[in-house]
Amino acid sequence: MDILPFIDIVEDLNRDLTARQRYQRMLEILHRSYVERGTPCDAIALLKLEGDVLHPLAVIGLKREALARRFNIQEHPRLHAILQNRAVTRFEADSDLPDPYDGLVEDGRDQLHVHDCMGSTIYIDDKPWGVLTLDALSAGAFDHLDPMETRANIAAVAAAIKTSQHIEALELRAEHQHEITQRLIANDLKHEIIGRSAALQDMLNEIHTVAPTDLSVLITGETGVGKELVARNIHLSSQRAAQPLVQINCAALPENIVESELFGHLRGSFSGATQDRSGRFELADGGTLFLDEVGELSLSIQAKLLRALQSGEIQRIGSDRAITVDVRIIAATNRELQREVKEGRFRADLYHRLSVYPLPVPPLRDRKKDCILLAGYFLEKNQHQLGVSRLRLSAGASDQLERYDWPGNVRELEHLLSRAALRAIREQGRGSSIISIDEHHLGLQNGTGTGVAEPRAEGAPPGTDDAPVRSLRESVDAFQRRLIEEQLKHHNGKLAAVARSLKLDRSNLVRTMARLGMQEHLTKR
Repeated sequence: MDILPFIDIVEDLNRDLTARQRYQRMLEILHRSYVERGTPCDAIALLKLEGDVLHPLAVIGLKREALARRFNIQEHPRLHAILQNRAVTRFEADSDLPDPYDGLVEDGRDQLHVHDCMGSTIYIDDKPWGVLTLDALSAGAFDHLDPMETRANIAAVAAAIKTSQHIEALELRAEHQHEITQRLIANDLKHEIIGRSAALQDMLNEIHTVAPTDLSVLITGETGVGKELVARNIHLSSQRAAQPLVQINCAALPENIVESELFGHLRGSFSGATQDRSGRFELADGGTLFLDEVGELSLSIQAKLLRALQSGEIQRIGSDRAITVDVRIIAATNRELQREVKEGRFRADLYHRLSVYPLPVPPLRDRKKDCILLAGYFLEKNQHQLGVSRLRLSAGASDQLERYDWPGNVRELEHLLSRAALRAIREQGRGSSIISIDEHHLGLQNGTGTGVAEPRAEGAPPGTDDAPVRSLRESVDAFQRRLIEEQLKHHNGKLAAVARSLKLDRSNLVRTMARLGMQEHLTKR
């Protein structure tokens, strides 16, 4: 029996490597040992079991997007069969069970009709930790493997994983990351932050730094970068994780009910108040209150919010009784609040109270390496939601995604892939075993995810190719200003009629117009 792989795996435990690097090195050592002995092994994957889902930690021979796939064992019969067997499981070369890696092998094959496939459950302390799978594109490649040697390899991998976990735990403890259990529980797919770029890792380090404290956090970033997801991860990694995370979208509520939503009210305190109601502060007592789009609050509400944050006490509308609450505040905005403070639209004292720990979220264009990982994650979700076998990106589509600038960020990517999947399904048929998403399905030919050219800068003549490029915020503001002006003209400057036509609350329309510098229309009302 060749003991060199074991020696190399053990030596790696003494190296200063991250857990991900150790797992990748482990697969590389195994792969090299098989190849050097003449056993063709085209793909190896190490997957960790989390609930009913297998989460790839390291792969060899599979496309990079495979790392962001999440394999539900109830939807992948081969992986399910491996987990049901304590011994090594090998599948017949012509097995009719679908392979979870169809379309993900680096050699470009769409389907793995006839090939050699085997896998084994990895047990840590006699509990299933995950799965190791091996695939060879030629049938019979594993016929001459020594079963004892294979079991020894699996045991070596399990021992290395267990030791690696101990090392990770010690490192985390040394960094005062005592919320390991909470984070494992919180590693739910709905709250998972996907990506490995340097910009994202810097942000995750910031989350891990501030989460265990009770400091107020101000999350900033463009629309669609995932500020809500960041807020949820801060809460779930905090000592308040067992308590509620209560969210309020400050931009979605008319000004006349924001106060009631925040602080609650007594029955009869205003028209429509038919019963006593707790506000978001009370609901979040002991936990976290997430103020999304906090930059949209009016100055009068800002003053009342500031008093609540300073005193830790609130009063329901219509009540003289003070209620003490213990709430951690996380706020988010896509505005530049410092500029809003200078221009008098946001209170300086509230800004400083909220931004004790500012946390910017990088735009997707600054983390291009994450595009394909995110695409793999969204496509795995889409294929089950849409009831199709497999959605895969062509090489050309992957290249196009990585070249695009993503003005709408992660949200734009998710929506674009959903549209592309529907187009590909319509073209190739729902019954296709592999549905390939190509460049023309993405609709990025003209520079945007909808096939519509980017808006020209204001004042640029039609057909000007080198017109200055505006930011997304500037483009959106220009569009909103133009739309409101059209409606004002149509309704003879009557704000109530304009608000109804735009399906807005009148107070929200007035705030939006003030922000857009349309005061001349407000003075005429």
